[in-house]
Amino acid sequence: MKKAEATRLNILEKAFELIYVKGYQTTSIDDIIATTQVTKGAFYYHFKNKDEMGIAIINDLLKPTLTGSFIGPLQTAADPLTAIYQLMYNLLIENKFLKVEYGCPAANLTHEMTSWNADFNKALNELTQQWTETMIDVIERGKTNGAVRSDVNARQVTMFVMSGYWGIRNFGKLERSKEIYLPYLEELKNYLETLRR
Repeated sequence: MKKAEATRLNILEKAFELIYVKGYQTTSIDDIIATTQVTKGAFYYHFKNKDEMGIAIINDLLKPTLTGSFIGPLQTAADPLTAIYQLMYNLLIENKFLKVEYGCPAANLTHEMTSWNADFNKALNELTQQWTETMIDVIERGKTNGAVRSDVNARQVTMFVMSGYWGIRNFGKLERSKEIYLPYLEELKNYLETLRR
Protein backbone atom coordinates (compact mmCIF):
# COMPACT_ATOMS: atom_id res chain seq x y z
CA MET A 1 0.00 0.00 0.00
CA LYS A 2 1.34 3.39 -0.97
CA LYS A 3 2.00 5.98 1.73
CA ALA A 4 -0.89 8.23 0.60
CA GLU A 5 -3.31 5.25 0.64
CA ALA A 6 -2.07 4.21 4.09
CA THR A 7 -2.53 7.77 5.41
CA ARG A 8 -6.07 7.94 4.01
CA LEU A 9 -6.96 4.56 5.53
CA ASN A 10 -5.46 5.62 8.88
CA ILE A 11 -7.59 8.77 8.87
CA LEU A 12 -10.73 6.77 8.09
CA GLU A 13 -10.08 4.10 10.72
CA LYS A 14 -9.21 6.53 13.51
CA ALA A 15 -12.07 8.87 12.58
CA PHE A 16 -14.47 5.93 12.60
CA GLU A 17 -13.32 4.92 16.10
CA LEU A 18 -13.91 8.47 17.36
CA ILE A 19 -17.29 8.79 15.65
CA TYR A 20 -18.44 5.38 16.93
CA VAL A 21 -17.73 6.47 20.51
CA LYS A 22 -18.60 10.21 20.39
CA GLY A 23 -21.06 10.50 17.50
CA TYR A 24 -20.55 12.09 14.11
CA GLN A 25 -21.69 15.63 14.83
CA THR A 26 -19.70 15.97 18.06
CA THR A 27 -16.47 14.72 16.46
CA SER A 28 -14.56 17.62 14.92
CA ILE A 29 -11.91 17.63 12.22
CA ASP A 30 -9.51 18.87 14.91
CA ASP A 31 -10.36 15.76 17.01
CA ILE A 32 -9.60 13.56 14.01
CA ILE A 33 -6.34 15.35 13.24
CA ALA A 34 -5.21 15.08 16.87
CA THR A 35 -5.98 11.36 16.95
CA THR A 36 -4.44 10.50 13.60
CA GLN A 37 -1.49 12.86 14.09
CA VAL A 38 -1.69 14.00 10.47
CA THR A 39 -1.49 17.63 9.49
CA LYS A 40 -4.55 19.64 8.54
CA GLY A 41 -3.09 19.82 5.05
CA ALA A 42 -2.87 16.01 4.87
CA PHE A 43 -6.50 15.71 5.97
CA TYR A 44 -7.66 18.16 3.32
CA TYR A 45 -5.47 16.49 0.70
CA HIS A 46 -7.58 13.35 1.11
CA PHE A 47 -11.01 14.85 1.89
CA LYS A 48 -12.63 18.15 0.89
CA ASN A 49 -14.53 18.26 4.18
CA LYS A 50 -15.75 16.15 7.08
CA ASP A 51 -18.86 14.93 5.23
CA GLU A 52 -16.80 13.60 2.33
CA MET A 53 -14.73 11.69 4.89
CA GLY A 54 -17.94 10.42 6.54
CA ILE A 55 -19.22 9.03 3.23
CA ALA A 56 -15.82 7.39 2.70
CA ILE A 57 -16.15 5.72 6.12
CA ILE A 58 -19.47 4.23 5.00
CA ASN A 59 -18.22 3.13 1.58
CA ASP A 60 -14.68 2.05 2.46
CA LEU A 61 -15.08 0.67 5.99
CA LEU A 62 -18.71 -0.12 6.81
CA LYS A 63 -19.69 -1.71 3.48
CA PRO A 64 -16.82 -4.26 3.51
CA THR A 65 -17.59 -5.01 7.19
CA LEU A 66 -21.25 -5.49 6.35
CA THR A 67 -20.37 -7.85 3.52
CA GLY A 68 -18.12 -9.93 5.75
CA SER A 69 -20.12 -9.95 8.99
CA PHE A 70 -23.75 -9.40 7.99
CA ILE A 71 -24.09 -10.76 4.45
CA GLY A 72 -21.51 -13.53 3.98
CA PRO A 73 -22.97 -15.82 6.67
CA LEU A 74 -26.42 -15.64 5.04
CA GLN A 75 -25.26 -16.27 1.47
CA THR A 76 -23.82 -19.70 2.24
CA ALA A 77 -26.58 -20.90 4.59
CA ALA A 78 -28.26 -24.25 4.02
CA ASP A 79 -30.88 -23.56 6.71
CA PRO A 80 -31.91 -19.89 6.42
CA LEU A 81 -33.81 -19.64 9.70
CA THR A 82 -30.95 -21.04 11.75
CA ALA A 83 -28.56 -18.80 9.80
CA ILE A 84 -30.60 -15.66 10.58
CA TYR A 85 -30.73 -16.51 14.26
CA GLN A 86 -27.03 -17.37 14.38
CA LEU A 87 -26.18 -14.13 12.58
CA MET A 88 -28.11 -12.07 15.13
CA TYR A 89 -26.59 -14.01 18.02
CA ASN A 90 -23.08 -13.48 16.67
CA LEU A 91 -23.64 -9.76 16.01
CA LEU A 92 -25.12 -9.14 19.45
CA ILE A 93 -23.17 -11.51 21.69
CA GLU A 94 -19.93 -12.63 20.05
CA ASN A 95 -18.84 -9.84 17.69
CA LYS A 96 -15.83 -8.03 19.19
CA PHE A 97 -16.03 -5.04 16.85
CA LEU A 98 -19.57 -3.94 17.77
CA LYS A 99 -19.69 -2.57 21.32
CA VAL A 100 -22.90 -2.79 23.33
CA GLU A 101 -22.49 0.70 24.79
CA TYR A 102 -22.09 2.32 21.35
CA GLY A 103 -24.69 0.37 19.39
CA CYS A 104 -24.64 -0.27 15.65
CA PRO A 105 -22.48 2.22 13.69
CA ALA A 106 -24.79 2.21 10.66
CA ALA A 107 -27.85 2.75 12.83
CA ASN A 108 -26.10 5.55 14.73
CA LEU A 109 -25.19 7.36 11.51
CA THR A 110 -28.73 6.84 10.21
CA HIS A 111 -30.18 8.49 13.33
CA GLU A 112 -27.70 11.36 13.24
CA MET A 113 -27.34 12.19 9.58
CA THR A 114 -29.98 10.98 7.15
CA SER A 115 -32.69 13.47 8.01
CA TRP A 116 -30.59 16.37 6.77
CA ASN A 117 -27.79 15.00 4.58
CA ALA A 118 -28.84 13.43 1.26
CA ASP A 119 -25.40 11.90 0.60
CA PHE A 120 -25.43 10.06 3.93
CA ASN A 121 -29.01 9.00 3.29
CA LYS A 122 -28.06 7.49 -0.08
CA ALA A 123 -24.92 5.70 1.18
CA LEU A 124 -26.61 4.30 4.29
CA ASN A 125 -29.69 3.28 2.34
CA GLU A 126 -27.50 1.34 -0.11
CA LEU A 127 -25.83 -0.36 2.84
CA THR A 128 -29.15 -1.32 4.43
CA GLN A 129 -30.70 -2.42 1.13
CA GLN A 130 -27.81 -4.80 0.52
CA TRP A 131 -28.46 -6.51 3.85
CA THR A 132 -32.23 -6.46 3.31
CA GLU A 133 -32.06 -8.04 -0.15
CA THR A 134 -29.64 -10.72 1.05
CA MET A 135 -31.94 -11.73 3.90
CA ILE A 136 -34.97 -11.76 1.58
CA ASP A 137 -33.05 -13.96 -0.88
CA VAL A 138 -32.04 -16.47 1.78
CA ILE A 139 -35.64 -16.76 3.03
CA GLU A 140 -36.90 -17.21 -0.55
CA ARG A 141 -34.28 -19.93 -1.05
CA GLY A 142 -35.57 -21.57 2.10
CA LYS A 143 -39.10 -21.55 0.68
CA THR A 144 -37.81 -23.19 -2.51
CA ASN A 145 -35.86 -25.93 -0.71
CA GLY A 146 -38.64 -26.63 1.78
CA ALA A 147 -36.99 -25.22 4.91
CA VAL A 148 -39.45 -22.28 5.15
CA ARG A 149 -43.25 -22.35 4.81
CA SER A 150 -44.39 -21.35 1.33
CA ASP A 151 -46.84 -18.72 2.65
CA VAL A 152 -44.10 -16.73 4.45
CA ASN A 153 -43.61 -13.19 3.17
CA ALA A 154 -39.83 -12.89 3.00
CA ARG A 155 -39.78 -9.08 2.88
CA GLN A 156 -42.04 -8.73 5.93
CA VAL A 157 -39.95 -11.22 7.91
CA THR A 158 -36.77 -9.39 6.94
CA MET A 159 -38.11 -6.00 7.99
CA PHE A 160 -39.34 -7.44 11.28
CA VAL A 161 -36.00 -9.11 12.08
CA MET A 162 -33.92 -6.07 11.08
CA SER A 163 -36.16 -3.65 12.99
CA GLY A 164 -35.75 -5.81 16.07
CA TYR A 165 -31.98 -5.82 15.65
CA TRP A 166 -31.74 -2.03 15.35
CA GLY A 167 -34.14 -1.57 18.26
CA ILE A 168 -32.39 -3.97 20.63
CA ARG A 169 -29.07 -2.30 19.83
CA ASN A 170 -30.56 0.93 21.24
CA PHE A 171 -31.70 -0.87 24.40
CA GLY A 172 -28.15 -2.20 24.71
CA LYS A 173 -26.78 1.36 24.57
CA LEU A 174 -29.12 2.35 27.41
CA GLU A 175 -28.43 -0.69 29.59
CA ARG A 176 -24.73 -0.99 28.66
CA SER A 177 -25.08 -4.74 29.03
CA LYS A 178 -25.50 -7.65 26.65
CA GLU A 179 -27.98 -9.17 29.09
CA ILE A 180 -30.68 -7.03 27.48
CA TYR A 181 -30.09 -8.88 24.19
CA LEU A 182 -30.99 -12.31 25.60
CA PRO A 183 -34.82 -11.95 25.75
CA TYR A 184 -34.79 -10.58 22.18
CA LEU A 185 -32.72 -13.54 20.97
CA GLU A 186 -35.01 -16.01 22.74
CA GLU A 187 -38.13 -14.51 21.16
CA LEU A 188 -36.41 -14.26 17.78
CA LYS A 189 -35.64 -17.98 17.94
CA ASN A 190 -39.26 -18.74 18.85
CA TYR A 191 -40.55 -16.57 16.01
CA LEU A 192 -38.24 -18.07 13.39
CA GLU A 193 -39.32 -21.57 14.40
CA THR A 194 -42.93 -20.66 13.49
CA LEU A 195 -41.77 -20.05 9.90
CA ARG A 196 -40.57 -23.60 9.36
CA ARG A 197 -42.41 -25.91 7.02
